[in-house]
Amino acid sequence: MINPAGKNRGNRGYTFLKSRSGETVPAVVLSEENTLPLHSMVDPKREAQRLISTISEDTGFIIFLGLGGGFAPEAALKDTNAQVVVIDFHKDSITELLSSKDYSALLNNERFRLLTDPSCGEIKSIILENYNPSLCGSIKTIPLRPRIEQDIKLFENAAAEIQESIEVVSSDYSVQAHFGMRWFSNIIRNIKIANITNESLNRNKFISSVQEAAIVAAGPSLDQQIRLLAECKHMGVFVISTDTALPVLLRNGIIPDTVVSIDCQHISYYHFIGCNLKSGITLVLDIASPPLLSGFSSSPVFFSGGHPLARYVSTVWQPLPPIDTSGGNVTYACLSLAEYLGANRITLFGADFSYIGSKTYARGTYIYPFFEKKQNRFSPAQSLLSAFLYRSPFLPKEKQEQNYRETASLRMYRNKFEEKAATMNAQITAVSGQGAPISLVQKIPDNAKKTDVFSTVSITEKSGVEFLEQYKEDIAALPAADKNYLSRLNAKDRQIFTTLLPCLAAIRHRRADLKTKDSIEETKRFCIQKIISVLKQKP
Repeated sequence: MINPAGKNRGNRGYTFLKSRSGETVPAVVLSEENTLPLHSMVDPKREAQRLISTISEDTGFIIFLGLGGGFAPEAALKDTNAQVVVIDFHKDSITELLSSKDYSALLNNERFRLLTDPSCGEIKSIILENYNPSLCGSIKTIPLRPRIEQDIKLFENAAAEIQESIEVVSSDYSVQAHFGMRWFSNIIRNIKIANITNESLNRNKFISSVQEAAIVAAGPSLDQQIRLLAECKHMGVFVISTDTALPVLLRNGIIPDTVVSIDCQHISYYHFIGCNLKSGITLVLDIASPPLLSGFSSSPVFFSGGHPLARYVSTVWQPLPPIDTSGGNVTYACLSLAEYLGANRITLFGADFSYIGSKTYARGTYIYPFFEKKQNRFSPAQSLLSAFLYRSPFLPKEKQEQNYRETASLRMYRNKFEEKAATMNAQITAVSGQGAPISLVQKIPDNAKKTDVFSTVSITEKSGVEFLEQYKEDIAALPAADKNYLSRLNAKDRQIFTTLLPCLAAIRHRRADLKTKDSIEETKRFCIQKIISVLKQKP
């Protein structure tokens, strides 16, 4: 049985043979006389079972390159709790396979997905949307080598996209594992504060009047750009400061219109020490920021930076302004804020995304007094600053004469910033400095009416305490953890459980001895106890 259409699509077509055990085995037709079976001709099912038995118990996501007779994917679904994805190419040849034998054990299983002729974007999407290390454990790719040899380039591209997607997921999971518990704790405590402060959001009239904005980062170039920034401020440009740059501006007599902070760590506190925010400066905070920070301002504004609990709060309690923090740094968040404010002209100050000479930040930032207080006879401030500078390895210089140095993180931040800028309907320019050059795509802004983002925030009748009480009860009402937990939850329970995933990542990281089921139960217990603790605190 040979399908000529298969030949035209790059696959030589299949013939179908019987193994000794009676199974139908697809074989690639190499010539009129030669065929290449894709599986064992003795017992392909036993071969598949042996293969799956070698997979680690914590493997919860398996990608097979090549469908063949489907023996290995079927064994994986039978002998493991893993989600199974099969990637194959040439629809005509796949149709030929599906018509040769019964694949219903695969196609009818909710844990199975078949990707036919997928683009790189589709492969990436299926992994990013469905692979969660907290629930799935590890991920494994298994090639069907006789099939891959027929389309090496296609499968190599697919494997490269899989690896890139895994790296993205791993990077995000690493951040969740480090900050997940702190994020949850901060958000829960900030809900009480947001219940009070967000009542004043409609009074932030500056939102509707922003035409031109200046974003101020704290790179070393800011020292030389202060005078130009002061002129922009005098001309009425709306100044958005990063938290790191705030003390530099105040030290030079520049009062920013707003300051943005996104870091959940208590180190953010040092940016605000000695800074007076009572003079009309709006403090814009990620709701996962340390609760202590809101006390520096009489009118802090909380936003949702993408944490699932923050999105849930916005959905069922109080809509928080959504600000993109996916770039991983506060300068990126400032750019997103400028976009939401409707600015059609944006100028960047101090956005170096690199270290200039031997300096990490502009003069006046927190790092200098911080290390001056921390120094001693054995470790003077200069050595502490030097250790801070060299804490991450530098990337090779792109040009021998360049005066700046980059790390992998700083370059990633710059690339993310450039990607964000390229999607915006605004003219964005960077004041010339000595840092890493930023590639900005100039856009002509349209004349669409700007939206007052914060004015859409409405106050519900439910108080912060009432919201937390209900949220605690919803967590407690989640079903006991079992196999394929997420797929067994109804819509409401899935929404609640999703808010716990970053915390679950942190607990799994700290308690590697726990199985997935026990990790879920420990996460629920931790979150409930944290809410109870916050509810007991006096306002």
